[in-house]
Amino acid sequence: MKDLTPGMIVAVLEEVFGPAVFWAMVATAAIVTLAYLYVLVRDRSMSMRKFLMAQLSMPFGAVAAVWFVQVMTHSSHRDLGGPIDVIVYLGVAVIGAIGAAILVYTLQSLLRGAPKQEQER
Repeated sequence: MKDLTPGMIVAVLEEVFGPAVFWAMVATAAIVTLAYLYVLVRDRSMSMRKFLMAQLSMPFGAVAAVWFVQVMTHSSHRDLGGPIDVIVYLGVAVIGAIGAAILVYTLQSLLRGAPKQEQER
């Protein structure tokens, strides 16, 4: 493990989560990303009200991501071995928070439809 390659990262993540769960997470992330891009192109602007609601969901996404990783790795907070473990958990929390914000914004936009001025045309 001298070099950090994308293939090695995929192999490690498949080992941690299992191939089915890992690829399901990748597919879900791809679908949500494509839906988010569709919403941005369709609306041609970001709604600050939806963005605020998305930001309010971020702490829940951070906690959910850390909890998910702990469940999948069969670990808890007392298993943290050093500073790198804390950094990894903080990274997981940040990614979970951003993912939750994108998911909530996308769902709000898809469920409420296009903005009023777009529907009048």
